[in-house]
Amino acid sequence: MNRAIQLGTNALGTAAPNPMVGAVVVYDDRIIGEGYTSPYGGPHAEVNAIQSVANKSLLSGASLYVTLEPCDHFGKTPPCTDLILKSGFPEIFIGCKDPHHKVGGRGILKLQQAGCVVHLGILEEACREHHRRFLCVHEKKRPYIILKWAQSPDGFLAPEQLKRPGIAKPFWISNERSRQMVHQWRSQEDAVLVGSTTVLLDNPELTTRYWKGRSPMRILLDKDLSIEGDFHVLDKSVKTLVITAVRDQNRYREGLLYEFVDFDKPVSAQICKLLMKYEVSSLIVEGGARTLSTFLDEGLWDEARIFSGAQALGKGLKAPLISGKQLQFSHIGDNTLTIIRHG
Repeated sequence: MNRAIQLGTNALGTAAPNPMVGAVVVYDDRIIGEGYTSPYGGPHAEVNAIQSVANKSLLSGASLYVTLEPCDHFGKTPPCTDLILKSGFPEIFIGCKDPHHKVGGRGILKLQQAGCVVHLGILEEACREHHRRFLCVHEKKRPYIILKWAQSPDGFLAPEQLKRPGIAKPFWISNERSRQMVHQWRSQEDAVLVGSTTVLLDNPELTTRYWKGRSPMRILLDKDLSIEGDFHVLDKSVKTLVITAVRDQNRYREGLLYEFVDFDKPVSAQICKLLMKYEVSSLIVEGGARTLSTFLDEGLWDEARIFSGAQALGKGLKAPLISGKQLQFSHIGDNTLTIIRHG
């Protein structure tokens, strides 16, 4: 099962909204087949693992290890349970149950009714951790939310406005290695969100140009549609959703998506509901301070990834205060990275 989890990570950033499942075929205590979920729309992990077995006659005496309950419904591909049964596996080991309303134990039941011996809950905690994005969507009915920011060692997100240049560009606190890591993270998640102030001051691109992989959907929180002109986020090179309080569609730009929210009500909860409509399984919130605080204040976050730079600023825009379980503390050159889990 550990190997299945390891395989499943290869699907991070490509499988969503499907889960990034890993599967291993074992015969006589030896792995004879492996697979993980193909990019969305392609074969699932079980299919890829079974197809990788050179001698198919061994399947009727083999065991299948899979990180998540096999599906038993038609979607973009046929049910995995059908191929598993056709292959003749006598024994199946499953990491955790699939909470999707079309699965929810049906796959396990079908396998058992057909005579398979099913073992559920193998390394269950590790499998749930691996599938945390998918499970968040189907158990909490919202995307998995990652907050990310860089702060000075004395706790500031940015210097005083007077110290910043007149042209819109980032004031870098993190180093190049840390920034490349952020581009890697973007390639792994479905969407990235910033507020209008960040765009107006920093003019970010929010792409994966320093890492191989697709760029996430860009989400702009722009209450009054104050982002105008030639900002990178409006270049239509990446699918972009603007969340606003403006209903006048004459102010909407062609080629961008727009959604209305009521800014007098909790905003992040409305954003989460909207993103379910767009099948966004995971979201990186990259700031700024007000946007980050919106998610923190409403308690709608799962991870925080915080870089600390090398140079103190003395004064400026204070970084958010946050508490939670520390998962990681590491050095990246002259930066440090702290990863915190909510709850």
